Amino acid sequence: MKVRFWGVRGSIPVPGPATERYGGNTSCVEVETGAGTRLTFDAGTGLRALGEALMTTELGRGAGEAHLLISHTHWDHIHGLPFFAPIGGQGNRIHLYARAASEPHLSSVLDATPEGSYFPVAFREPRAAITVHPLADETRFEIKDARIASARLNHPFSATAYSIDADGARVVYVSDTAPFADILFGQEFVSGPPPEGFVLPPASRAALAQMRSAVVRLCEGADLVIYDTMFTAEDYRQTPHYGHSRPADALSVCHDAGARTLALYHHSPERTDAEVDTMLVDTRALARAMATPVAVVAAYEGLCLELGRTS
Repeated sequence: MKVRFWGVRGSIPVPGPATERYGGNTSCVEVETGAGTRLTFDAGTGLRALGEALMTTELGRGAGEAHLLISHTHWDHIHGLPFFAPIGGQGNRIHLYARAASEPHLSSVLDATPEGSYFPVAFREPRAAITVHPLADETRFEIKDARIASARLNHPFSATAYSIDADGARVVYVSDTAPFADILFGQEFVSGPPPEGFVLPPASRAALAQMRSAVVRLCEGADLVIYDTMFTAEDYRQTPHYGHSRPADALSVCHDAGARTLALYHHSPERTDAEVDTMLVDTRALARAMATPVAVVAAYEGLCLELGRTS
């Protein structure tokens, strides 16, 4: 399979000279199996360029099918949807997959887009057929030759991690999530860091341990794990309630899962290309200090990785 990155930033798009090497578009990663099945992780602004590329395929003739695996409905993961060109193709079939708890919200986002104050074209008037598939936590299903599994993440209002198995390889997408400690996120806002001396209740610690175990299982033996590493250690000390991880958290999960390669992902909009370079160097040094065989790369727009059999 081939894995191509179309958007690697978190929160908001940040085009400009300080982000031109890694890219300024938000979350979007394409997976294409050797049999030609195309699946997409998330629908941030990177989805626009992906959609334009897909218009050279059967989707440009109104005879195609697209599958979008949505981690959650925060804006940086869905605001490319109205600009996804295949939606305008009569005869195309667009499938959106999201956690069941998020599915009503995803549908409401689609319904709200026609509002003139938000967008000049009614999203509910596309010519493609759009189907939203609500998913239970830790569900498994198949899309043609690809086997999909999911796990819940520790993020405000929740998010979903996905794995795709095809062509003898596995790629896992883990965005967005906080470490599985300190705070257990649910369906409510957390207004600030835990107070000094705060100790998580036993039930919360158990829930977090169970959540982490599910993510480790998802990543077991993975050829590539794409993981939310938006925060440095200092970022996390200041804003642990934002629901994002540090490279050390990602390395720990990948090491425990026996994953081969970690891709640093969901780069902070404040992080310049030079600062991402530094984060990559530091994370590789940490991997050596941990004596873990996990290889580390930093995701950038246009990066294309081949895993397993490609044909």
